[in-house]
Order: sequence, then C-alpha cells, then structure tokens
Amino acid sequence: MTVTDIEILERIRAIFKENFGIEPERVTPQAHLFEELDLDSIDAVDLAIKLQEMTGRRIKPEEFKSVRTVGDVIAAVESLLAAQD
Repeated sequence: MTVTDIEILERIRAIFKENFGIEPERVTPQAHLFEELDLDSIDAVDLAIKLQEMTGRRIKPEEFKSVRTVGDVIAAVESLLAAQD
C-alpha cells in the first residue's frame, strides 16, 4: 500500500489539530515546526509518539532530531512506511 504525500500531510494536519490546536491551513510542508507552529521540545516528543502510532514503526530519536519543517515530518513518515515494505 502506497501512501501519498498528500495523505500523509492530511494525517499530520489532523494530529496537529487534535494535539496542539493548530489550524490545518497553517500546517504546510514549508512550515517550520518551532518558529512558525510554536512547538516546543515536549510537543516534538508527542509528535514523534503520534507518528509511531500512525505508522506502527518506532522512530529513532537521532532520526527525529533533524526534523525542522512539516516537509521533514512527511519525509520521516515516508521512510518509516518504506521500512515496512
């Protein structure tokens, strides 16, 4: 099963709305997690946990440290999903 970037983005938007109260239209691939969406380090951990639940795969902390934008989150999800195949 192949999941598209748009499907991943929609799931990420739902996570941001449900967990952080961030409106979906603010969650664009270019949006910076910390500067534009006002996430903090605790939020980043929560996000990683939600992505693990979404993909069924464990995210290594060192892999998630380089994530800065929503586009980076999409790429991280894609690599987790690719590891399942």
